[in-house]
Amino acid sequence: MGENWQHERKNDPYYKKAKSEDYRSRASYKLKQLDKKFKIIKESNTVVDLGAAPGGWSQVALEKVGEEGIVVGVDLNRIKPFKEENFYGIRGDFTTEEVQQQIMDIIGGKTKVLISDASPQLCGIKNLDQLRSIDLINVVIEIADNILEEKGNLVMKVFQGPEYKKMLVDLKKKFRQVKTTKPPSSRKKSSEMYVVGLGYKKNKKID
Repeated sequence: MGENWQHERKNDPYYKKAKSEDYRSRASYKLKQLDKKFKIIKESNTVVDLGAAPGGWSQVALEKVGEEGIVVGVDLNRIKPFKEENFYGIRGDFTTEEVQQQIMDIIGGKTKVLISDASPQLCGIKNLDQLRSIDLINVVIEIADNILEEKGNLVMKVFQGPEYKKMLVDLKKKFRQVKTTKPPSSRKKSSEMYVVGLGYKKNKKID
């Protein structure tokens, strides 16, 4: 990361806000804004957070679910534990069956909310990055099919590419509502978008 990036980050209002309000990441505000708009997470929900490190989204989820809920954060990198006892961190690759089984063991099979701010390893070659992104998105959707409760909710980061429209068409068959949005805290120059699926329809898997 160059000096320009460091300077830009330190002057970013959401970076400063995260520091002052003791959030682990400026990304916390993305989920807070998405949740305020779409009412994704409710008290006592079970939430699975894929690509969770350093824990910014899990931190917001813990605030929303309260003491009666559960939050499971999964990432290749270590997630520093929270003081809340209802947080479970898994260090591993959520695209593997082994880690997916660990998630299911903790949540008892099903979750009310699945959130993912995960991003693939980007190489800077546009077409290749888009393919890696859609591969990761497809894994998230597959996991949603396996663990989301009926009427459950999904939030995931996506990068627009050739498969983007098809992915939205398929999701609209799985959820009662599908919304695409870019929260105010997402950097303007970033190509990321967020897809919100509300009201999962059980057994509506798409081949």
